[in-house]
Amino acid sequence: MRRLIARLRFRHLHLLLELHRGGSLRAAASVLNLTQPALSKALAEIEGTFGFALFTRSARGMAPTPRGEIAIRGASLLLAELAHVGVEASAEPATTLLRIGAPPFVALAYLPEVLSKLLSGGRIRVLLMEDRVPLLVQSLLNGELDALVTSLPAQMLEAAEQRLHYEKLFEADFAVIAPPEHPLGRACIVDWQRLSRERWIMPMGTSMVRHLIDDVFRREGLIAPSPVIESTNPVTNLHLVASGLGISAVPGATLRIAGAAGLVQRLRAEPPIPSAPVALIHRSKPLNPRVTLLRSALGLN
Repeated sequence: MRRLIARLRFRHLHLLLELHRGGSLRAAASVLNLTQPALSKALAEIEGTFGFALFTRSARGMAPTPRGEIAIRGASLLLAELAHVGVEASAEPATTLLRIGAPPFVALAYLPEVLSKLLSGGRIRVLLMEDRVPLLVQSLLNGELDALVTSLPAQMLEAAEQRLHYEKLFEADFAVIAPPEHPLGRACIVDWQRLSRERWIMPMGTSMVRHLIDDVFRREGLIAPSPVIESTNPVTNLHLVASGLGISAVPGATLRIAGAAGLVQRLRAEPPIPSAPVALIHRSKPLNPRVTLLRSALGLN
C-alpha cells in the first residue's frame, strides 16, 4: 500500500484506462499524445509498482490479465471519484453531491420523505437517476452513482457479489389492474389462464416487474402473452390502462400514490404476484461518506 501511494499517480490510472480502451500501445499513445516507447516505459513502471503484469501482449494487441482487470476497474472508480470531488469542491457554495439511482416506482413512492431528511441537513444536493434496474446497477459499478434504492436484481447481484453490498429496506407488493368498467373486476378471483387472454401493457423485458409477471405465468404452466405496449414507467402504464388499452401489473405503491382512485380497478389475481425486496445497494469498498448520509436518512445508522 505504501509503495502504491508513493509511486502511483492519477496519470498512471488514466494510462491504464486508455490502454484498455485502445487495446494497443499505438492507439493509447495517440490518445495520450505520447510516443510508444514513452508509453511502454510508463507501463513498465506501473507494473513494477504493482509487482505483477497487468496486460498480456500479442500480435493482436494488448489484453488485461485477471489482475489487470481488477486494477483497471479500480482505476476507473478512482478517476470517477476524483472528478466527482472536483465538482463538489468547485460548487458555490461547496456542496456535497449525492448521486442516487432508483426505479420510477421507488422514486415516486418512497424517496420524497428520504430526500426531505437529506436536504434538511443543509449543503447537500441530490442527483436522482430514474432508470431500469440493470442500467442503474451498471452505473453504480462504474462509479457514476453512489448508491441505489431499488428492487433486488438477484442475478446481477450474484455476478457482482464481491463488489456490492445491500441492506434490505422493505417488501414491495404488486397489483394486476384493469380499466374501471372491465368485466374481470366483478370476479371474486381471476386466474392466470383468463388473464393470458387479455391485452397486456407490460414493463420492459429486462425489468424486475416483467420478470415477476412472466414467472407467475410460467408457474401456472402458461406462456406469457406478448404485450401490445411496453413502457418503463408504472405511472404511464397505469394511465394507459385507464384509457382502456389493456390490463397491466404495477407496484402497489403506484396505486396508492399516483392518484389512481377511480382511474383503474385492482383485479383479484390468484395466485397473486409475489412481493419483492427493496434495498439500499452500494459498492462494498471503499467506504463512501455520501452513502453514510443516505443510510442515516433511511434510518439504517
